[in-house]
Amino acid sequence: VSPWDIALCATGTAVAGENALVLAVLFYTPSLRAPMFLLIGSLALADLLAGLGLVANFAVRYLLRPPSEAAELAAAGLLLAAFSASVCSLLAITVDRYLSLYNALTYHSERTLGFTCAMVLLMWLLCLGVGLLPLLGWNCLRDQSSCSILRPVTKDNAAVLAVTFLLLFALMMQLYLQICKIAFRHAQQIAVQHQFIATAQASSTRKGLSTLSLILGTFALCWIPFAIYSLVADSSYPAVYTYSLALPATCNSLINPIIYAFRNPDIQKSLWLACCGCIPSTLSARPRTSSDV
Repeated sequence: VSPWDIALCATGTAVAGENALVLAVLFYTPSLRAPMFLLIGSLALADLLAGLGLVANFAVRYLLRPPSEAAELAAAGLLLAAFSASVCSLLAITVDRYLSLYNALTYHSERTLGFTCAMVLLMWLLCLGVGLLPLLGWNCLRDQSSCSILRPVTKDNAAVLAVTFLLLFALMMQLYLQICKIAFRHAQQIAVQHQFIATAQASSTRKGLSTLSLILGTFALCWIPFAIYSLVADSSYPAVYTYSLALPATCNSLINPIIYAFRNPDIQKSLWLACCGCIPSTLSARPRTSSDV
């Protein structure tokens, strides 16, 4: 048994458990029913399925005897669908945050829960379609020379997935830069209206920059190297290269709940209530700032 596969399986187990906690908090807290939390739930569900996909891939490779092509393709399809839904959910959260600031006056009337549910459903149908491609014949099991590093995905299909991911990341980066500009402008307006001292405004600006850097930096460090490697490499490359880049990419699903769920004040309150039945005074009195984007 490869230690890399054991590490991926262990990471998948941790990912599944962490995101199951997020889904449980969202499901059992009636106040968390806003469109924003639906998108966070979509991200948690995608990462949960990604974790289960990693465990299923390990089971198919080492525990299923005799080996089954259908099971291998199904496990690969689950991973494709889950990670596609994870990236698309991240993009949806980015778009939602941008619209909540850009159209602040009409956001709540236009972005209703029903509209968000329809968009999330459409996104998931698209990602499930991507996950079905290996089962529908878009695989390299009959021609090993056409395999990519993402076996059983072909080199051409892996290149398409990698280019699509890079384009989505570029769009996310552009949107977050716009979010940062709008948030800073709001902070300046609030500072003028309430006559805040300059240090308060500087603190809000620094916090906004740190949040932006955390979101973009984590996503880029986890996924960009693997996406670029998928473009240039094929199945003849040493497997250790693929594993060493795939493991950080899967760890992104382990970090997502920390960035998008556990840092949210409303989810923090629900977790505190579930764990100890109380809410810390520092959390309940915490005001919203322009960096909460």
